[in-house]
Amino acid sequence: MLDPLCSMGLWLGTLCFAASLTPSLIPRDALLQGVLSGIAFAAGYGVGVLMRWLWIFLGLPRLRDLAIGRVATGLAVVVCAAMVIVFLAQASGWQNDIRARMGMAAVTSARPVFVGLVAGGVALVLLLLGRLFGGVVYVLSQRLGRHLPRRVSLIVSVALAGLLFWGIGNGLVFEAGLRALDSSYRQLDAVVDTALDPPRDPSKTGSAASLIDWSGLGRMGRAAVAAGPTQAEIEALTGQPAQEPLRIYVGLNSAPDIRARADLALAEMIRVGAFERSTLVINTPTGTGWLDPASQKALGYLQRGDVATVSMQYSYLASWLALMVDPTYGADSARALFAAVHGHWRTLPRDRRPRLYLHGLSLGALNSDLSLDLFDLLGEPFDGALWAGPPFPSRTWRHATLGRDPATPAWRPRYGDGSVVRFMTQDGAPAGNAAWSGPRIVYLQYPSDPITFFEPGSALRRPVWLSGPRADDVSGSLRWFPLVTFLQLGMDMAVATSTPTGYGHVFAADDYVDAWIATAGADTWDARSVAALKAELAAQGL
Repeated sequence: MLDPLCSMGLWLGTLCFAASLTPSLIPRDALLQGVLSGIAFAAGYGVGVLMRWLWIFLGLPRLRDLAIGRVATGLAVVVCAAMVIVFLAQASGWQNDIRARMGMAAVTSARPVFVGLVAGGVALVLLLLGRLFGGVVYVLSQRLGRHLPRRVSLIVSVALAGLLFWGIGNGLVFEAGLRALDSSYRQLDAVVDTALDPPRDPSKTGSAASLIDWSGLGRMGRAAVAAGPTQAEIEALTGQPAQEPLRIYVGLNSAPDIRARADLALAEMIRVGAFERSTLVINTPTGTGWLDPASQKALGYLQRGDVATVSMQYSYLASWLALMVDPTYGADSARALFAAVHGHWRTLPRDRRPRLYLHGLSLGALNSDLSLDLFDLLGEPFDGALWAGPPFPSRTWRHATLGRDPATPAWRPRYGDGSVVRFMTQDGAPAGNAAWSGPRIVYLQYPSDPITFFEPGSALRRPVWLSGPRADDVSGSLRWFPLVTFLQLGMDMAVATSTPTGYGHVFAADDYVDAWIATAGADTWDARSVAALKAELAAQGL
């Protein structure tokens, strides 16, 4: 069996614990920080134990058998305890640095004690699980050692124990958790907001004249259809005639399969005259079916209501769950809707069809990107795309980021001369020194957004966005640490929407206004009118 205390594990665990207290992209409350630090300590300790196991496996002499080994273990305990105290004392300052950059209140001085207690509890549970795993390996190796060479029995025992623990974790805990979450999200999607009545306007999806039943839209669909701005609100702000924006939404329960839902969406668009508007947007929702009202309202005002937006729900789960349960279904859904809309759009006379744009936030951006291929651009190209908070696996985003001008930072790259793809942050206009040519592709991203800037390889290598100048919303104290940065960014993704508006994964209407102007233009809006629009959206809390 493993010894009661592994000095190498203690050293590495403490180093990982200390590193986990340094800032990453998203501020962490005391509970979350404690959980992260406990996981980091256990991970570091586990690496140390693995190193010692390999040392023993190779038949090398063990340090603990020497007198110096006992001294080293005692020294490790003392020094590591001192390190824990020193770094806990600085943890609040590091977190306050991020919070100040995002306009958040500072954390309290009692935080380090709570963080330490939570981290200790989490680490203890994980180490006990590790001890249980080691015990299983020991028992199996003893039994197999009667028939196999010692080293072979150890390898086989580790493999068998791994399969056993994986089966228990995946088959019982994971699947049971997924079923519970699926049931919870499904019931939440079915909840009908009594404050929202089916629309009376026959041009609205879900009305009595609609091809799509109000009850089948789902909670997010009903909210999207009911969202503003209305024709009256647009006219009140601009002082000019406007139209009622068209919002077509097909819920997951509106039709039995993807193809039927896409056909239903097209039929509803034709019914309400969506192709008669000057601007048409295919807006791919997030995993839950949510559409960001800040983006919808910004576009509605800028186009003075002369816009139609069509969306099709593909899940009621949170985006990360939707990716885990069926990673291709969202892309298949977006592809079917694009094919249906683009197929009809291209049959219309060029001088009479609307400008066609793609849009999506987060998982919606990823699936929107996957909805088309090169031939769609070569044959009858759409007019542009606005993708906000693109997840790190997004193919076009990754290609453009990796192919950026080396003189530009990864969090605000310049791709080529900016005539096709441009990136923008909270700082305003996207980077580019050439006129647009062909479809306009605009990425709205925040440097502090871990959904976009998570690096799967950060466990072993420094993320590219840590090189060069830092954005204003990224702490100057953020450093790369092997393994720990990976854990930090993973935790950041889980709470990416906990930031104030304008940071992390929460996009501000102000920035959507600038992004839509860059994507679709707004020739009739001067600087004063744009400022008034931003003030109005800010007053609405967007």
